[in-house]
Amino acid sequence: MTATVQKVRKGRKYDQVLDGARAVFMADGFEGASVDDIARAAAVSKATLYSYFPDKRLLFMEVANAECARQAQGAVDNIDLAAPPEEVLRQAGHHFLRFITSTFGLQIFRICVAESDRFPEIGQQFYNSGPAVMRTEMAAYFKEAEARGELRVDDHILAADQFGELCKADIWARLIFGVSGSVSDAEIDRVVEGAVKTFLARYGTAKLEGETA
Repeated sequence: MTATVQKVRKGRKYDQVLDGARAVFMADGFEGASVDDIARAAAVSKATLYSYFPDKRLLFMEVANAECARQAQGAVDNIDLAAPPEEVLRQAGHHFLRFITSTFGLQIFRICVAESDRFPEIGQQFYNSGPAVMRTEMAAYFKEAEARGELRVDDHILAADQFGELCKADIWARLIFGVSGSVSDAEIDRVVEGAVKTFLARYGTAKLEGETA
C-alpha cells in the first residue's frame, strides 16, 4: 500500500512561507537548506513553518510545483507565438532546457523519482503544474500554426512531446546520471538549434533560414 502525501494547510502566511522557502532552496538546494534558514527568510517562527509544512520534503515539492507553474506560465507569456515557427521553437526550447538543466530543476526531478513509489501524487502534482501546461500550450500552438500553413502536424500532442525530447538530446542523460556536473549556454544553444532543425525537417512547410535548394 502506498503512503498518502500530507495535505498542505493554506493560511494567511502560506505565501510568505513559500516565498522564503523558494529563496533558500534556490540558493542552497534541498539538502543544504535548513529549517532555521527557511523560517528566517520567511520571517516566521519554526512553529509557524511546521504548522504549514511538517516535512521539509513536502515544502520543497510545494515550492517546486509553484516554481514549475511559474516557469510554464512565463514561457507562455514571453514567447511570441505570432513569430515564425523556427523562432517560436527556439524560444520555447531555450526556456524549457534552461529550467530542466538548472540545479533546482534537477533537484525537483530527482526527488520526484526518489519518492514516486511511496508518494506517486508528488510526481503527478509536479507534472500537472508544469510539464502538462507546456505540453498543452505547445500542442495548441502547433494546431494554430498548421491552420496558418506554417506546419504540417497530424498529432499535435505527440509533436509537443517529440520536441521536448529533442531538446533533451545529449545533455539531459549526462546530467541526471552525473556524467556532467553542469551545462554551458553554448551546449544549450547547440542542442536547441539541432532540435529546431530536426523538428522542422519533419513538420515544417518552409525552408529553414540558410537552406539552399
